[in-house]
Amino acid sequence: MKSMAAKFGMLAVLAGVLSGCGGGYVAYRAPMPPPRPYGVGMVGRPPGPGYVWVDGYHDWRGRGYVWVPGDWRRPPRARAVWIPGRFEQRGRRNVWIGGRWR
Repeated sequence: MKSMAAKFGMLAVLAGVLSGCGGGYVAYRAPMPPPRPYGVGMVGRPPGPGYVWVDGYHDWRGRGYVWVPGDWRRPPRARAVWIPGRFEQRGRRNVWIGGRWR
C-alpha cells in the first residue's frame, strides 16, 4: 500500500503535467506572495499563425519561487482566450490559480 505522501506526490506531478497542457485547472497554496513579475512581454515572433503569447510567472517550488518564462501557445480551439494564472489571498494563505483557456 502506498503512503499518503507518495500518493500526494503522484497527484502533484500529474497536476503539473496537466497544467503544462494549458487545459487543466490547478490551484495550490504558498506561504508568501510571489515577487513582482519580471520579463513580462512578448519575446520574439510567433512560431506560426494563431499562436498567443502567455506571460511568464513565479511558480512556488517547495521552498521558494522560480521564474517560469513566457512562451507562445496555440489555443485548443477557435476563439479560445488565455486567462492568466494568478495568486489570490485566501485568509492567511496565498493560493495559486493556474492559467487556463476559456
